[in-house]
Amino acid sequence: MRLTNKALIAFVISNVGFVLGQNATVNVDACPGYNATNISNTRNGFKADLVLAGKACNVYGKDYERLSLTVTYETDNRIHLKITDPSNSRYEVPESVFPRPKSWDGNRDSPNINFRYTKSPFSFAITRKSTNEVLFNTTGYPLVFEPQYLRVKTSLPTNANIYGLGEHTNSFRLPPENTVRTLWNRDAYGVANGTNLYSDHPVYFEHRTTGTHGVFLLNSNGMDVKLQTVNGATTLEYNAIGGILDFYFLAGPGPLDVAKQYAAVVGLPAEIPYWGLGLHQCRYGYQNYYEVAQVVANYSAANIPLETMWTDIDYMYERLVFTNDPQYFPLSRMREIVSDLHARGQQYIVMVDPAVGVKPGVSKAYDRGQALGVWMKNPDGSNFQGIVWPGVTVWPDWFNPKTPAYWANEFQLFFNPQSGIDIDGVWIDMNEPASFCTYPCANPSAEAISQNMPPSRTSPPPASTLSLPIGTSVPSLASNLLKRDSMYTNVLNPPYTINNAAGNLSDRTAFTNVIHSNGLIEYDTHNLYGTMMSSTTRDAMAKRRPGLRTFVITRSTFAGAGAQVGKWLGDNLSTWEHYRNSIAGMLGFASLFQVPEVGSDVCGFGANTTETLCARWATLGAFNPFYRNHNGDTSISQEFYRWPTVAQAARNAIDMRYRLLDYFYTALHQAHLDGTPVLQPLWFQYPKDANTYGIDLQFFFGDSVLVSPVTQENVTSVYVYFPDDVFYDFKSYAVTNGAGAAVDLSNVDYTQIPVHIRGGVVLPLRVSSAYTTKQLRKKDFELVVAPDRSGKASGSLYIDDGVSITQAKTYTARYTYSGKQLKVSTKGSFDVGGLKYRTVKVLGVQNAPSSVSLNGHTLASSAIAYNSTSHSVAVNVTQPLTSSFTLKWT
Repeated sequence: MRLTNKALIAFVISNVGFVLGQNATVNVDACPGYNATNISNTRNGFKADLVLAGKACNVYGKDYERLSLTVTYETDNRIHLKITDPSNSRYEVPESVFPRPKSWDGNRDSPNINFRYTKSPFSFAITRKSTNEVLFNTTGYPLVFEPQYLRVKTSLPTNANIYGLGEHTNSFRLPPENTVRTLWNRDAYGVANGTNLYSDHPVYFEHRTTGTHGVFLLNSNGMDVKLQTVNGATTLEYNAIGGILDFYFLAGPGPLDVAKQYAAVVGLPAEIPYWGLGLHQCRYGYQNYYEVAQVVANYSAANIPLETMWTDIDYMYERLVFTNDPQYFPLSRMREIVSDLHARGQQYIVMVDPAVGVKPGVSKAYDRGQALGVWMKNPDGSNFQGIVWPGVTVWPDWFNPKTPAYWANEFQLFFNPQSGIDIDGVWIDMNEPASFCTYPCANPSAEAISQNMPPSRTSPPPASTLSLPIGTSVPSLASNLLKRDSMYTNVLNPPYTINNAAGNLSDRTAFTNVIHSNGLIEYDTHNLYGTMMSSTTRDAMAKRRPGLRTFVITRSTFAGAGAQVGKWLGDNLSTWEHYRNSIAGMLGFASLFQVPEVGSDVCGFGANTTETLCARWATLGAFNPFYRNHNGDTSISQEFYRWPTVAQAARNAIDMRYRLLDYFYTALHQAHLDGTPVLQPLWFQYPKDANTYGIDLQFFFGDSVLVSPVTQENVTSVYVYFPDDVFYDFKSYAVTNGAGAAVDLSNVDYTQIPVHIRGGVVLPLRVSSAYTTKQLRKKDFELVVAPDRSGKASGSLYIDDGVSITQAKTYTARYTYSGKQLKVSTKGSFDVGGLKYRTVKVLGVQNAPSSVSLNGHTLASSAIAYNSTSHSVAVNVTQPLTSSFTLKWT
């Protein structure tokens, strides 16, 4: 009898290396492992056969008697190790889904990390050349390779600093004592701590005072990754239920180096449109078109900048994708809303789910897909069915070669600019894929009826002739494919049971025995579904607006998704715990997983928020790359204008965000070029400071703006850790000389958030905020020079048209400050119009300058203002943005 998940967890004897099979407990550490034979060197690596070293354990199936090992030094900083079955093709992540790095220039003679091995029994280690440190070491832990169970285990330093292995709501630094990270994507309402969530990112960074390295296992099968410390010995153990062992080891030596090296493997992040960085508003539960329009109008009335209005599945007819409800969301009125938004310089986004309702004749999207045969299939060839919002549903098979054209056509028909809803971006959800049907889901139709799917409307439709309250103006603000593995004996109930919080692997999702058109099975590809939907949707959007950047936000992702789309952190709750967890969540995606456009549902999705929580979250959300207020249909309304405190908090925070927007847009562009993270934990900037390793309630927005939110209820103070460096308050410019200690900041009003500038940076800021990003792009700039302790600072600015994939012209500026002299160097032919550098502000100036010169000409005293309280000087320069100039003071 198969053990339940709870029984499995209860009886695992993990602290001595035991794992539990269905019928027996086996000490896997006592398995024979393999011996290495037929070892040969290649120009850039090694090859060997691995032969079973003794009597097979057969713990979850029959041990493979012979394996193939290849080790490739792909670059001086990257080692690629693969262990496969040489006799039979096993599933690997398809090249079409995850393109492999193409350029190799590494060799065995001059790497920064090395591969070392022992022949008998076979074990291997990855070492750092410069320090001889062992970074990954399987000595003493035999390799186990069976049809549905793969196990690799490495020793780690005591109290190891491990980050990654997402998606999760654990702390950013994973506790090394007893942590199990399960990777199996699921619909995870409430985003519970310690469970598998929506996404699969099997990579971790390990940081030491001597350096940082990364380990990426390219495997999309379900797995448990176990971090354990027993008798002072810390280990990390992979337990995968299929595929192959396909490791990439990244040398670092710094955290930013590892991030860039990982980006070179998984793909550089996509650039998003400039407007995507504005404030987004959504709710599941807007009842009709008029309510949507009223929300837009209310934001205007409250003078809270709103960039993009969203609509959840409420707009659909009976929750059917690619439909609109003709009574509640009539097409003519929806087109009018979109037209008004566009006239105001704003945008509109709706949700699209992958599940297509089985409603012949009612759902044309179903009829067209059925005619093409694009749905996922059961083993007998029939359509796989489950339950989502429309009731009984089918799902597109993204591996089917007909699916991309089908999907693009549906987008072109329904979102046609001339005859449909002309969306500017799209939100894709439920793509783990999620189903409401409980395994074994023997009768989807009956279960859909019992669940009242689709749900009935709870209010009468509005009159179709109501005058929209939006208007057409906005307020001004004050300032490689392989076939199904025949060695799998049971894909519905595999012999090793991963710690899936949903229980059975097929529960409330597509069954693991579903067959794709190319012969692959869902057992292997489940964790790829969301990312494949993402890339197909991105392509569909690109065909609607050729040449323009797409804006697609998804829930489910796999490694490399950031090269296509952004991600929101799913269905959180309106609690202080989830407010705090959101910081570590977005750091995971933006700092580690190369998905920079990420954010949580601000103020929380489920349950009811409070005025103080929403006020604090409005300020924190302003420093999420993706900034959206969104909540559920059973919760109270929480638009920012609902409470005076929240409205003011939003205004204050958006003012800071929008003034910083070009600084952050520049960071996003740099991420697209080389993978530099747009958000950074403190230890990325201070890797020698051990006090920073566990901090996940503060972070850097870009690489220079330190954000330290209040994180407790009903308090107006927060302990802020300042490393041994100089910092400047973002608003007052007051200097803080950090001493590697926490400082108690008091009197932090509910409408404020502590923000500091790290010394050593020149920040390009807009002189004032605006209601829309279109307006913002017409605002002049000021430069804020925040010197480090040596009196130096630097920075940059990148400007393009904000929307095009390929830029014909761009503008860049470089700023260097040293010896009381600022040099501004500009280049590029992008038309910035009449934009100017209005002022230069230099911080940390102890005495008023006696004279200031611009390009060698002494400025009048009226152009110079010294503030003795903040020890800052402001100089009116009024230079065209296209000019290069030098400012010097004595």
